[in-house]
Amino acid sequence: MNFRILYTHSYNRKAARFLNYHRNLVPQYEKTLKLLEVDPFHPSLRLHRLKGRLSALHSVSINISYRITLEFLIDEKTIIPVNVGKHGGVY
Repeated sequence: MNFRILYTHSYNRKAARFLNYHRNLVPQYEKTLKLLEVDPFHPSLRLHRLKGRLSALHSVSINISYRITLEFLIDEKTIIPVNVGKHGGVY
């Protein structure tokens, strides 16, 4: 059940800035994205739908402190990352 991750220019800029400040998280970040493509429902990702004004988005965990918010289109098997950062900063 492989999904396709569609990276936008906006997300790539945010991710580059995030990874520039958090170089130690690069391996975890890359592992999260690879797992997201293979099995977005894997328990370690803690995929969940957001609420309120962000109810169109989902979130996955890089680690306990950092998240990636994303559009999760199950029918099209497409994942579009929207933002990456500290837990409170991406919500």
